[in-house]
Amino acid sequence: MQKKIISESYQKQEKLIKNNWLNIENLAEVEITSENENHQIESALMLDSSSGWVAGEAGMQTIRIVFFEPQNIQRVMLKFLESSIERTQEYVLNWYSENGESHEIVRQQWNFSPNGSTIEVENHHVNLPNVSVLELCINPDISGGNSIASLEQLRIT
Repeated sequence: MQKKIISESYQKQEKLIKNNWLNIENLAEVEITSENENHQIESALMLDSSSGWVAGEAGMQTIRIVFFEPQNIQRVMLKFLESSIERTQEYVLNWYSENGESHEIVRQQWNFSPNGSTIEVENHHVNLPNVSVLELCINPDISGGNSIASLEQLRIT
């Protein structure tokens, strides 16, 4: 019997290859409304990172991925984490075609509760041709509270 012990980094690399995520760092520039200097947007978008992005101020936030060349997108995975306060978050995921036309993919709300639901993971399977911009708008608290938006991960195939 042949046997081989694989390292944790190898396992991580295999998982990334298996999911075939786009390397946003090489394919696009990112526009954001704000960010906490200790939790910058790269932390949510880069394939080898998972510490997440946190807004620099309360209220509605926008993350816009502007592709250098239009992309065909089949899946958008979003992961949100909130373990401190109870709140209802709403996000809207939009895409823009090459001619600048906006299209809504999904508008969704989620109730976070420290004693129950603290993680939201959404996999949106789509068939989007020639996407020039992917935009995520987050309202961290629809009741108008002073909550700060955050995003653990955003992945695209």
